[in-house]
Amino acid sequence: MTGPPAAVAAVRCAVRDCLVDVATGTPICVALSGGADSLALTAGAAFLRPGDVTALVVDHRWHAQSGVVAAHAASVARDMGAAATVLAAASSRGEATARTARYDALSAAAERLGAPVILVGHTRDDQAETVLLGLLRGSGPRSLAGMAPRRDPYRRPLLQLPRAVTAAACAAQGLTPYADPANEDSSFARVRVRREVLPMLAGALTRDIAANLARTADLLRADADLLDAQAGSAAAELAHPDGLSVAGLAALPAALRRRVLHGLGAGLASAHVEAMDALIMNWHGQGAVALPGGARVVRDHGRIRVVSGNPTSSPV
Repeated sequence: MTGPPAAVAAVRCAVRDCLVDVATGTPICVALSGGADSLALTAGAAFLRPGDVTALVVDHRWHAQSGVVAAHAASVARDMGAAATVLAAASSRGEATARTARYDALSAAAERLGAPVILVGHTRDDQAETVLLGLLRGSGPRSLAGMAPRRDPYRRPLLQLPRAVTAAACAAQGLTPYADPANEDSSFARVRVRREVLPMLAGALTRDIAANLARTADLLRADADLLDAQAGSAAAELAHPDGLSVAGLAALPAALRRRVLHGLGAGLASAHVEAMDALIMNWHGQGAVALPGGARVVRDHGRIRVVSGNPTSSPV
């Protein structure tokens, strides 16, 4: 008996391995955009877990036909045997804002459905783009570690497969992916990296750049996970109702200290961490460090603490 085409089998094997610890009958969500990656992923999940899968289609309302596109993607998922629902999300075209809105919508829907797992269709090519963007932005080792294969509730079964495999899997199953205009919009940094930078590097170096960048991410992620765990333990040891001990922070290796500081707020850039580090290692009476969202970090009576708005006491 002839088995499925190689690309279809590769996707199914990746999904099967990803769900090995999830019991049959457990609700599973799949983020479906209608593109080749998420379409192949949905098909694989629906085949392996019939009756368990719900496709979540996020409509950002970026263009007049987005609702029609989302409804069609949901219809295709139902034809595969999956349940499907369309979710509305913020229409901002900012990359970071849209990503946050998308994940918020997915997480809320999965919680309503009682699904502990959300499958996302990122491929090895997406990983390479993420690593290269992090390098170009100077975002540090955590960014260079790329996307984690698993960070509950999200799992990325296709992270070791090239984008060409998902396209081939769709073609083999008669599935027509949606060509998202956003993937051609060069105002997005990721699109420029995908269409210009990576092909240029591949041509100039005659290497499989995507595979090499993804491999680098795997290696760096193991290191970053270890350091993050050690930083979490250090932060717990230094924690006090009045903040973190300056002396204790100063005694930490720089790699751990900076990770502890990075955990004091959301959306922090390296400049925020450097300024907070200066409160510890280069203290000369400077003022508080402003963080995104209006919070501030102050050095106060030998401790570093986060306050909302303006500090009520003078740093000493």
